Amino acid sequence: MKRVAVLSVHTSPLEQPGTGDAGGMNVYIVQTATRMAQRGVEVEIFTRATSSELPPVAELAPGVRVRHVAAGPFEGLGKEELPGQLCAFTAGVLRAEARHEPGYYDAIHSHYWLSGQVGWLARERWGVPLVHTAHTLAKVKNLALAEGDAPEPRMRVIGEEQVVNESDRLVANTDIEASELIKLYDAEPSKVAVVAPGVDLDRFTPGDQARARHWFGIPQDAVVLAFVGRIQPLKAPDVLLRAAAEMLVRDPGLRSKLVVLIVGGPSGSGTERPKALEELAWQLGITDVVRFLPPQPGPTLAEVYRAADLVAVPSHNESFGLVALEAQACGTPVVAAAVGGLPVAVNDGVSGVLVHGHEPGRWASAISGLALPQREHLASNAVGHARRFSWDRTTDALLEGYQEAGEVFRREVFA
Repeated sequence: MKRVAVLSVHTSPLEQPGTGDAGGMNVYIVQTATRMAQRGVEVEIFTRATSSELPPVAELAPGVRVRHVAAGPFEGLGKEELPGQLCAFTAGVLRAEARHEPGYYDAIHSHYWLSGQVGWLARERWGVPLVHTAHTLAKVKNLALAEGDAPEPRMRVIGEEQVVNESDRLVANTDIEASELIKLYDAEPSKVAVVAPGVDLDRFTPGDQARARHWFGIPQDAVVLAFVGRIQPLKAPDVLLRAAAEMLVRDPGLRSKLVVLIVGGPSGSGTERPKALEELAWQLGITDVVRFLPPQPGPTLAEVYRAADLVAVPSHNESFGLVALEAQACGTPVVAAAVGGLPVAVNDGVSGVLVHGHEPGRWASAISGLALPQREHLASNAVGHARRFSWDRTTDALLEGYQEAGEVFRREVFA
């Protein structure tokens, strides 16, 4: 394996996770691509250019290049409008490959269904295997919609079905996602491989909570609950605010100590009302205990986790939940919804607490009645649990999967 083409149509790995369309997928691509290059495999990442000032090619890391493909207007184009630009994006990808000798790429790895559509055609043109990671699935999201969130369109469902059918290898984050691909999308079981995402164990490590709280101006005796992620109904940061309000009703004396950190920016349907979460805090009467911070770069994000007593991940759906792993790697327990891949990312009762449902009272009880009293016990186990997951392990599994997909692809071609 000498060279891999990675497709990420709707979001660039160079963007800051936590706002817009940048999130866990961006982290996944950056971490695995960088490690592939360290193993001697060149990686070229194709993404849509969102500014005329972006260079045609940028170096993400030694051996990892990001190609900005012009497809549609540079700015003001929502993800839901991108299907109309797939032809232009595909043309740019094929044009880049045409400058090289045949067989320049050994495999294609597409991320999200839009990229899978491009990878499907590139696979046919280049004669190399297509490996696809969905990250999220429309049928799964539509089964667990957040209040006020619009269902994924039929066009996406059909597009995902096509990509699942045409891919040589489907990478699922968990056994649950693998089962969803097979049951909901009729994926061939032999094509589905489970490869858990990882966590940057060099960056996210236990640290000095006192120093972290001083960094953010948080009192040392505060009770700190944190949410990290994109501000959208799917991620359900409102659940944490409502739970915090309920905790204050049950224990008014907590108000003098409680700090709720919301770290992230509007994304998806959340951009329609970017101030909605701040308005909710006002309606609940808890603006005095809530602090909003913009998305934080890696080193500062680690300090957010260290400053917190608990990190809440109340999503309505998560294919995995990288935030949960990052927090635990820093020694901070997690209270998470028992959905998607979160029961894998969080060891219930050991490194955190899983909550069934999104009713604020239930979350208030889980936080104040279970997680906070057991905080030290959970924290002592959190790091060990997170260390079961590493990006090195993920990368090695992906490279092995590329090799196996290539062998199957060649057997089918020459059969």
